Amino acid sequence: MSDLIDFLTVKEVGEKWNVSGRMVTIYCKDGRIEGAIKKGNLWLVPIDAKKPADGRTSGAKKTKNKTDHSCNL
Repeated sequence: MSDLIDFLTVKEVGEKWNVSGRMVTIYCKDGRIEGAIKKGNLWLVPIDAKKPADGRTSGAKKTKNKTDHSCNL
């Protein structure tokens, strides 16, 4: 098992990223934070994890829409 010193709680990550702990929990649950693990009812996030793009902003939507959605019929 990884050393727990290498992880932060969702509250700590939320303070670091300037978002709520609930938003970090949602990112974890949706698999948007690489390396996040769940121990019981506690999510642990790697210290060096990058904040995922917030899909509610127009900047994130522009990045998301750059993928090719063409249909081959």
